[in-house]
Amino acid sequence: MLRTLKTAALAVTAALTASSVVAQVNLTANTAGAGTASGLTATAMVEYASDGGYANIQLKDGQTGTLYVQALAEGKVDLANGPFILPFLLNRAAGPYASLGKETGAELGPNVQLLYPYTLSIFTMWAYDAKGISGWDDLKGRKVLNGPPRGAAVTNSRALIQMFGGLKVDEDYESVTVSWNQAASAVIDGTADVAVIPAVFPGPRVSRAGAAGAMTMYSMPKEVYESEAAQKLLNKPGSVAFQIPVADVKAGLGDGWTVASEDDTFRGMAVTGGMFINRGVDEEIAYQLAKSHIDNLDNHKKIAPFMASLNFGVLDQKVAGLCGPNPVKFHPGAARAWEEAGFAVPDCAKP
Repeated sequence: MLRTLKTAALAVTAALTASSVVAQVNLTANTAGAGTASGLTATAMVEYASDGGYANIQLKDGQTGTLYVQALAEGKVDLANGPFILPFLLNRAAGPYASLGKETGAELGPNVQLLYPYTLSIFTMWAYDAKGISGWDDLKGRKVLNGPPRGAAVTNSRALIQMFGGLKVDEDYESVTVSWNQAASAVIDGTADVAVIPAVFPGPRVSRAGAAGAMTMYSMPKEVYESEAAQKLLNKPGSVAFQIPVADVKAGLGDGWTVASEDDTFRGMAVTGGMFINRGVDEEIAYQLAKSHIDNLDNHKKIAPFMASLNFGVLDQKVAGLCGPNPVKFHPGAARAWEEAGFAVPDCAKP
């Protein structure tokens, strides 16, 4: 009798073990460079899913956003993160997705859904004090780092310089374009006099450059920033106008940095985005992924010094860049997780 009970117990244990293995699904994910906000939040997601025992996520970092957002929409990847501008362009078969055609873009676009939004980075201007740059209107004749040779960053950089400095690329200043991995080096070795690219406070690029000498980060001029034309540019798809106390930026950057602003407010352009999921992923898995993120929000913001300023856990449309021209909506499972946790999901972002 005792032997029979032991055999039965072993059978139940084996069944439970087998069921738990089956319950843990295998997912694939792509993200940008390691150490970036996108890379860190993707790595954290892998850990949350593993700790929760509901998913095994195979993550590839250092990937190209334009490519993996399309792969996500096509169902070749389950999870990916990046700026909202990419799904916006995919929906319209515009920019890097023009070759898809309007019909295919409109079909693929809705497959990109959201687990959670956050601020990826903030477009701003920074340079060594030794360059003697007085502000955004002092770039004429300078060598300006605009970002990589192709993509949204270089387009944004040049548009911001024209708006806040009144200068046109190639006519008024020399455009320097390098890969993201070479961006800090381009400023350090003098290939560029000044950078107008995304940053966080502190971030890998600004920290590396700042270690080589005293630097200044320049807030966007208030009068221009508040103009209708500037607000239209700053709040276009994939970005929002960004304001934060100068003291917070200074505290993040540390000694050796000056933050230039007319008042106590730092102004820039935030690049908004989020962690995306293919709409075909099971609702319960999407729920668990979003819930794990929500449950770990406090610790998530402490992963790196700059993570606390990137609006994790903020669903406000104007801060997160949700709704309006942004076509990305929450996955049903994610929306349920946020609402159960007491957050207000904007109606226009609900599935």
